[in-house]
Amino acid sequence: MKVAILTISDRSSAGEREDLSGPRISQRMTDESWSVVKTDILPDDRSGIEAYLIETCDSGQVDLILTTGGTGFAPRDQAPEATKAVIERAAPGLSEAMRLASLKKTPHAMLSRGVTGIRARTLIVNLPGSPRAASENLDVILPVLEHAIALIRDDPDAEAGHQPRPKPRLA
Repeated sequence: MKVAILTISDRSSAGEREDLSGPRISQRMTDESWSVVKTDILPDDRSGIEAYLIETCDSGQVDLILTTGGTGFAPRDQAPEATKAVIERAAPGLSEAMRLASLKKTPHAMLSRGVTGIRARTLIVNLPGSPRAASENLDVILPVLEHAIALIRDDPDAEAGHQPRPKPRLA
């Protein structure tokens, strides 16, 4: 599986602050045997984020784009809006699961506006900007990501693990 990681941060893109989340996510994906083929840092600029997501998804070169940062309440936080503008299908269950798990750790999880969706055959996931929160959120969805990508890619074996439930026997 091929992954692109996009850090969204005005300060990191200007070289004023080291990007800690992008490398942490990259290491986590490498540990899971996913291939990180692209890492970038962009400022909190909606049009720039949209252009990046469109170009990366439409290239067909990655299965998954993980963004980090830009998901909060600050006026410059535009990752969710940029993602919503480019996706073709929403995948709210992933975002809901991440927020629910995070809420068990901090009430600030209610302030996350991250979204998840599909463009072409690429899944886009908005993660928080905090390295710890990004890693914790990634832990929540990792168990289903490979299957999700197989479904998006229309892999004929994607449904192999889904067996119909046995019908109850009547006495």
